[in-house]
Amino acid sequence: MGFVPSPDGSSSPSAPAPAAAAGASSPAAGPKAVGRKAAGPKAVDKETTAGVLFGIAAYGLWGLLPLYFFVLMPAGAVEIVANRVVWSLLFCALLITVTRAWSALAQALRNRAVFGSLALAALLIAVNWLTYTYGVTTGQAVEASLGYFINPLVSVLLGVFVLKEKLRPLQWAAVGIGFVAVGVLTYSYGKLPWIALTLAFSFGLYGFVKKRVGPRVDAVTSLSVETMVLAPFAAATMIFLAATGTDTLTTQGPGHFWLLVASGVITAVPLLFFGASARRLPMTTIGLLQYCAPVLQFIIALVVFREAMTVDRWIGFGVVWLALAVLTVDMLGTARRNSVAKRAKRGT
Repeated sequence: MGFVPSPDGSSSPSAPAPAAAAGASSPAAGPKAVGRKAAGPKAVDKETTAGVLFGIAAYGLWGLLPLYFFVLMPAGAVEIVANRVVWSLLFCALLITVTRAWSALAQALRNRAVFGSLALAALLIAVNWLTYTYGVTTGQAVEASLGYFINPLVSVLLGVFVLKEKLRPLQWAAVGIGFVAVGVLTYSYGKLPWIALTLAFSFGLYGFVKKRVGPRVDAVTSLSVETMVLAPFAAATMIFLAATGTDTLTTQGPGHFWLLVASGVITAVPLLFFGASARRLPMTTIGLLQYCAPVLQFIIALVVFREAMTVDRWIGFGVVWLALAVLTVDMLGTARRNSVAKRAKRGT
């Protein structure tokens, strides 16, 4: 697939590497041009370093989300997601005001194709957020992390069934191993791991929809439109919870109140970091960095939440990691071959 969605839902197409532009000069270029050419790699290295740091920050913060949901207890998944939508919308409005990007938002709202895609994306990310938050708050964070581990395999399947792509042999092997892993985990859990599968497919479809929107909207505008679509339902949910006395926003003290309000910042900041990373790094690197989030979530589930891992589940996760290893080898090999082909083309 040509996209790597983030755990917060954004996706970014690969951008041309700046190295090609930095290294280009005409035969008639003078000494100054040569000097600029020599300075090019340092600028690229600086951009790459910044991109890696932004990527680690984004996926690291997403990996730590289970801790945030844990401290929000006794708030349930529905209340957490409703607050996340409402406060994210307010934070996005603040960002758009500061960056003077209201015209971009208005343009996205007027474009029926863009708005329709983002509305569908909003429904998919709502399912993803609700499922993930439910998993974490009900002691199933291990299975929730599994969803993001198998998401790359789902992206490959979407490439086959939706985009009619032809899989390479190693991709077929990874998908086959992934099906074996689901079978092992179904046996281990005594049921289909529906939390993991719902997360993987909702997230994969979300990334696919966002891919179709492409570069026509930036990350903040996209998140703003999506939260605008969900905000009426989220606000109605918050009002219903308050009216029935089942909300925790105003009943658990000021600390709890401000933690819930902070969900807007906690949602938007990693997304901005991801956008900054995606603009600076090739998609191969982004694809490797994305594993940081489920690894952190898995460690937190075991070490902090003390969730049980039976031998059967360890085997199932091991098979999943084997599938990801095969997929990663294929991804790196393909990127290397493409790089060699591009260099050869430039040399002719």
